[in-house]
Amino acid sequence: MTITIIEDEPLAARHLLDLLREVLPEAILHGPLPSVQEAIQYFGQHPAPDLIFSDIELLDGNVFALFDRVSIACPVIFTTAYDQFLLRAFQGNGIAYLLKPFHYEQVSKALAKYDGLKNQFGATPQPPAEPLTATVIQQLREALQPAQNTYRQRFTVKLRQGIVLLSTDDIACLQTDESVVFAYDSSGRKYPLNGTLTELENQLNPAQFFRINRGDIINVRHIERIESYGGDRLAIRVPGQAQALVASTARTPELRRWLDR
Repeated sequence: MTITIIEDEPLAARHLLDLLREVLPEAILHGPLPSVQEAIQYFGQHPAPDLIFSDIELLDGNVFALFDRVSIACPVIFTTAYDQFLLRAFQGNGIAYLLKPFHYEQVSKALAKYDGLKNQFGATPQPPAEPLTATVIQQLREALQPAQNTYRQRFTVKLRQGIVLLSTDDIACLQTDESVVFAYDSSGRKYPLNGTLTELENQLNPAQFFRINRGDIINVRHIERIESYGGDRLAIRVPGQAQALVASTARTPELRRWLDR
């Protein structure tokens, strides 16, 4: 069995690869492919795999741009933190929708579903799913709702003077400094947090927080000013930070869409 992974976050890709090696050690794994453009080039030069695991938000846009340009005949298991793409995911070749952060059990169940469909349809690939009815879509949204509501509300932070509670609403930005993640409030005071930036990103509400590059996450409620920076990039001014936080070239297009919601 061959599996291709489409994922732009190195830590998330490594996590998924580790889970797949554990759940399905005999599988041949390809990727990760971090962008739509790289995925288009890859599928233009390689045969289709048996199965694809794909994030929806990639470095240069969302993965549906790939499906608009390349015919994908194999099933796709979508992985993302965003519920807003649920409808399009299930109207494509999707057979499962894994909401980040996911673990061994979720991946195992998704692969079991794939095996069941493969046995049902025999050796031929599963045909694309029929468009979902409004009733089924609502049921899927309701099923995902508990997970959508588990975003972090606060962090307990251990400081020299004791433990403080830091509300996520008070966080202006998060930054990585020598492998340690710090949350900064609007006065510039910093609070060390446990976990990697990717792990913390998955715990925060994506409607409020956005990762603008590999080392910075901003809170939309604390944006003071947005400036152009070298071509098409954007620089974000937040209170308490002497320097603007600059979005990467890859993340700037999605940042513009996120800001315009």
